[in-house]
Amino acid sequence: MEGKSYQRLPRVKIREMRDDYMKFELRDTDASVANALRRVMIAEVPTVAIDLVEIEINSSVLNDEFIAHRLGLIPLTSDRAMSMRFSRDCDACDGDGQCEFCSVEFHLRAKCHSDQTLDVTSKDLLSSDHTVVPVDFSDSAGMESSEQKGIIIVKLRRGQELRLRAIARKGIGKDHAKWSPAATVTFMYEPDIRINEELMDMLTLDEKKAWVESSPTKVFDFDPKTEKVVVVDPEAYTYDDEVIKKAEAMGKPGLVDVIAKEDSFIFTVESTGAVKASQLLLNAIEVLKQKLDAVRLSEDTVEADDQFGELGAHMRGG
Repeated sequence: MEGKSYQRLPRVKIREMRDDYMKFELRDTDASVANALRRVMIAEVPTVAIDLVEIEINSSVLNDEFIAHRLGLIPLTSDRAMSMRFSRDCDACDGDGQCEFCSVEFHLRAKCHSDQTLDVTSKDLLSSDHTVVPVDFSDSAGMESSEQKGIIIVKLRRGQELRLRAIARKGIGKDHAKWSPAATVTFMYEPDIRINEELMDMLTLDEKKAWVESSPTKVFDFDPKTEKVVVVDPEAYTYDDEVIKKAEAMGKPGLVDVIAKEDSFIFTVESTGAVKASQLLLNAIEVLKQKLDAVRLSEDTVEADDQFGELGAHMRGG
């Protein structure tokens, strides 16, 4: 119908949130939007990662390319990545990618002077910008652990030395995985599980227990007091259909009905530490909005070309 609006207003509800982990609900939208948000979080939210390594001295057992690859995979705090320029678009350095607007410089100097093996870690990287540094995985409890020493780059023995200069640049996971801010981003349809109580009451206690145990995950439980089967954790359901198959094997098809809510999704986000999980979601929404604006502008351009022909292209400089 002409003039009909298909606009929907998605709602987000945060369930759990930590610096590196978040679980939230996305409602009143469809799978296309949910999957677009997931893909943007994984591959199109920009971060900062080491992209160029100049090695001055390397007498370790690892070759230069191996060390450069390990340096690139070290997550760097990227809170200001959204405001940085891509090196290819930077006019301050003519795309060279080595200026304060599009890059951050790191230095590393380490030499082993004792018989004890020296661990060269991400904490040995010295940054020219205090806002872009290797992610600190230290335990807030203050307990000594290997993670508190940073990510190991290489180990040196007596007399071995490593000296290098590295340039970190802005990028996205679509170009290389080292720029991806997300360890994992998953979503599932919120399940609506309904038990047919009439059919359930026809089962014996042993049959009820066997039916509950047929689920690979702890979705259902048997209450010995009421002798009822109850749904304890619907979100643990993995859409494996095992309980449905078990009910059919017992001669009770329709014992349980599982419906996936097509407009309700449960997201789980784990960050690499480059940006906080909450900021990752906000940045992804901003990037998605920019992409949608680009699509809208493209459609307007096509309509202008249809209406004005060569004049429309000439007005855009085409």
